[in-house]
Amino acid sequence: MADATNLNRLAYFTAVVDTGSFTRAAESLGITKAVVSQQVARLEEELRTTLLVRTTRRVEPTEAGRVFHARCVSLLREAAEAINEIADASAGPKGTLRITAPYDFGTSLVVPVVTAFTSRFPSCQAEVILSDQTLDLVSAKLDLAIRVGWLRDSNLHARRIGTFRQLLVGGRAFASSIAKAKAPDDLVALPFVGNTALRDPFVWRFTRGDQERRTIRTQGAISIDSTPAVLRAVQSDGGLRNMPSIG
Repeated sequence: MADATNLNRLAYFTAVVDTGSFTRAAESLGITKAVVSQQVARLEEELRTTLLVRTTRRVEPTEAGRVFHARCVSLLREAAEAINEIADASAGPKGTLRITAPYDFGTSLVVPVVTAFTSRFPSCQAEVILSDQTLDLVSAKLDLAIRVGWLRDSNLHARRIGTFRQLLVGGRAFASSIAKAKAPDDLVALPFVGNTALRDPFVWRFTRGDQERRTIRTQGAISIDSTPAVLRAVQSDGGLRNMPSIG
């Protein structure tokens, strides 16, 4: 029977002991005296013991009632603390979010989102690590990583949050060569700038619809491990490059 005891009855009983009166307990709880008296009586029935000694002037706990009251106070305090913790957690996130993203993508798209996030949730802080190198989430103690391109096999949970196109770009020195290209194979003889932050720096995969796929391996003139630096090399006529259309 004790396992099914209503927690409200424990609160009513505790209020009676604290105030020394059913009337004052009812006033503090915002309910009627009859409800308090009835619920405390049912509690005593469930526990099969007398918890309170009722006199014309005051209500006093029995020895069993004093022991039980101490346990009730502790139990009700823990319940209140648990409820407050849940309420605080549901009110909004807090703590530090550690996130990594590629340099260019992170600068143009991730940083503004992080800024909006910390503005919306003042209890949160954010640490953003921008790098074109793939960082290990566990060893770097990161909460989230934004990846662009093809994911490597891992046991981490991943979710696609968007798509992008890749465009062939080159400086003015290669404008006529690009204009003459009719098929992917026409690009093989042209110099490319390799992005070594990628898994295959000099490989470009073409698709048309769901069926037709073509892969070419380009010639590496320059290799750089930073996407913004790769773009700068392309703009300086260092070679061609397929670049993501983001930002």
